[in-house]
Amino acid sequence: MSVLKPLALFVKHDGHSSRASVTCRYKCGDACSHEVPNNSSGEYFRDIARTALTRRGVLRGSAMAVLAVGAGSALVACGDNDGADGTGSGSGSGGDSAAPKGTDFQAVAPNTEDVVVVPDGYDSDIVIRWGDAVLPDAPEFDFANQTGDAQAKQFGFNNDFAGLLPIPGEPNSFVLVVNHEYTTEPFMFFGYDEENPTEEQFRIAIAAHGLTVVQVDGESGSGRLTPAFGQYNRRITGATEFVVTGPAAGSDLLKTAADPTGTKVLGTLNNCAGGVTPWGTILSGEENFNQYFGNAESVTDPVVAERLSRYGIKGAASERKWERFDPRFDIAQEPNEVNRFGYIVEIDPWDPQSTPIKHTALGRFKHEAATIHITDDGTVVAYSGDDERFDYMYKFVSSRKMQSGDGQAAMRHNLTLLDAGTLYVAKLSGNSEDEIDGSGKLPSDGKFDGTGEWIPLLITHEDGRGESLVDGMSAEEVTVFTRLAGDKVGATKMDRPEDFEPNPKTGKVYVALTNNSNRGTEGKAPADEANPRSNNKNGQVLEIDDDHAGTKFTWNLLLVCGDPEAADTYFGGFDKSQVSPISCPDNLAFDPHGNLWVSTDGNALGSNDGLFSVVLDGDRRGETKQFLTVPVGAETCGPIVTEDRVIVCAQHPGELDDASADNPMSHWPDGGDSQPRPSVVVAWKKDGRIGV
Repeated sequence: MSVLKPLALFVKHDGHSSRASVTCRYKCGDACSHEVPNNSSGEYFRDIARTALTRRGVLRGSAMAVLAVGAGSALVACGDNDGADGTGSGSGSGGDSAAPKGTDFQAVAPNTEDVVVVPDGYDSDIVIRWGDAVLPDAPEFDFANQTGDAQAKQFGFNNDFAGLLPIPGEPNSFVLVVNHEYTTEPFMFFGYDEENPTEEQFRIAIAAHGLTVVQVDGESGSGRLTPAFGQYNRRITGATEFVVTGPAAGSDLLKTAADPTGTKVLGTLNNCAGGVTPWGTILSGEENFNQYFGNAESVTDPVVAERLSRYGIKGAASERKWERFDPRFDIAQEPNEVNRFGYIVEIDPWDPQSTPIKHTALGRFKHEAATIHITDDGTVVAYSGDDERFDYMYKFVSSRKMQSGDGQAAMRHNLTLLDAGTLYVAKLSGNSEDEIDGSGKLPSDGKFDGTGEWIPLLITHEDGRGESLVDGMSAEEVTVFTRLAGDKVGATKMDRPEDFEPNPKTGKVYVALTNNSNRGTEGKAPADEANPRSNNKNGQVLEIDDDHAGTKFTWNLLLVCGDPEAADTYFGGFDKSQVSPISCPDNLAFDPHGNLWVSTDGNALGSNDGLFSVVLDGDRRGETKQFLTVPVGAETCGPIVTEDRVIVCAQHPGELDDASADNPMSHWPDGGDSQPRPSVVVAWKKDGRIGV
C-alpha cells in the first residue's frame, strides 16, 4: 500500500476553521463570535465520581433494511476482507490485511481546486443545483430575474442532507430528498443591500429554505442520476404548513395571533442533517433557527430573556431583517413564534399532499439531525445532537413499535412513533480522566474511553400528555426549553455534537463532534476525556456501544482529527503516516460493508472540505482515506454511499469573504463566468463494473 504523506501546503496552518465569516453570519448567526449560550455550571468530568458503570450495552439489533439500495459497494475494487468483529489491534500498525471492501481506492490529496476531485478511475456529475426545476411549471432559472413564486417551484439553496429512496416497481428510479439549510443573500442577488433587503428578496429567500422531493433516474452503465418530473416531486418551503405533535402541541408557549391553537406552524428553517426512517419517511433537524428572529432586546421579562439567551437569541435586527416583512419574525410582536422552531420535522415523501410534522416529544434545541435504530425487539430509538459549543447529546426511545407493510394504515401509525416515549440526555465519564490535561495526549491505557448514562428528561404518554422528570420544570417547559433541562441534570458539555449515525451492521452509534475553540478557555469547561483538547479546532468522532433502549453505554474516541503529524491526533490506533488529514467532521454515513464515511465542514488544515472513508474493525481500524473534495469555499454534506454511487451535497461553493454575486470567486458547477450554485453531486466508477 502506498504511504499517504500529508502535503506541507496543508499542514502549515494556524489551526482555525476555513469557514468564511460571511458563511458564519448567514449559516449560524455568527455563533462562534458570540458568547457561548451555555453558561450553566453543570458538571465537568472531573466533578463526576469515578464509579464505573458496569452494565454494557448488548443490544445490537440492526436497523431494518427496507430502504437499502443494493447490498454491496460499487465504489470498491476487489478485496477479500469484509471487516471483522472486534476493536482492532490498537498497536499503531498500518494493518497487514487487504483494504476492506468499500475502501480500496487511491486517496485524493488535499487541494484547493474549484472542482469536485474524485479518485483515479472514478467520474462525477451534477445531479441537481440551485434553481433547477422541480415542478413541471417551474420557469427556467434566471439569476438576474428571480421571483419568490419561481423559487417555490425550483431546487432550493444550500443543500445539506440528502436521502435516496428506491421507487417500488421502477428499477433504477429513486426519490431524492434534500433539505436546504440556509440562504446567503449576498451570493444570491446582484447589488444586495444588507441593510435594506427588498420584500421580493425576502420571498425568494424563504422559498429557498425547506426541502425538495424530486424523482431521479439512473443511467445504465454508470452511476449518473438525472432529475425527472415524477409524481412525488414537491417543494416544502419556509411558508409550508406543518402540524405540531407531542407535549408542546396546543401549549400557551406556542400560541400566536396567526395560530391561537398552537398546533400549526408555517415553514421549517435552517434544516441541517437528517435521516431516512425504516418506515420510509424523512427526518430533518431545525438547527440555527435563532438567527431569523429580530428585536429580542425588546424583551423585559427576565425569565423570557433567559430562555431566549440560552438559545442564542439576542439583539435588535436580524441578519436578514425578515421581521420587516412578516411580524412572526419580530419577537416584539410575536414572542412565541421562535418557540415553534428547533424541532425534528418528518415528511412523507410518498404523499405530496401530506402535511409535514414537527415532533416536539424529541425536544427543542439546535437539532443537527435525528437518525433511527431499531432493536431486535422492535424498539424505535432516535438519536440527535445539539450543534452548539458545550451542548448536549440526546436520544428518544419510543413506547410504540413500528408496523411493517406499505399500506396507509401502517404509515399513519408509523408517523406517530416519535410522539410517545422517553427523552434522554447524555452524561459521560472517562476511564483515565486524571491524565487529561488539554493537550490531546493519549492516556496510558492507549485510548480515550469511558462509560455513560442517559438521564431521562421527559415522558410523553400515549395520550400525548407530557410528564416532566426534571425538578422545577413543567413538561411543556422541558419540551420547549430542553437545553435548560439538560443544564439542570448536569449533562456533559460536548464539542458541537453534530450528526449521529447508528451502524446498521453492528448497532454501535457514531457522533461527529466538529470543533470547539472555546474548550478550556477562561470560564469555560476544561478538556475531558471525550473532548480531550483545549482550543479544539479539528474535532473528533465518538463511538458509542449503547444499550439502545436502556440507560447505560460505553464509549471511545475513534478519531481525534487534525494533522496526522501532530501529536494531538489519533486514528483508532492506525499508523498515522498512512492516513489522510481530516478536520472538522460534520456528517456521517455507512456503506453496505459497514465502513464509516465522514464529511467535513470548515477544514482547519487549509484544504477544501471532503469526504473520507474510515475502517472500523480489524487491524486497519482507524484507517482514514479521502475519497473526494468539493470546490473552493464549499462544505461537504449529506453523504450517501450505495452499491452504485456516492452522493454528496456541495453547500455554499465560492463563499469567500471578498466574494459576492458581484464579485464571484468560484464558477462551479457551470464554469465560464457563471455564478456558483449549491449542488448535489454523484460519483461512480468509470468502467461501470458493479460490485467488483
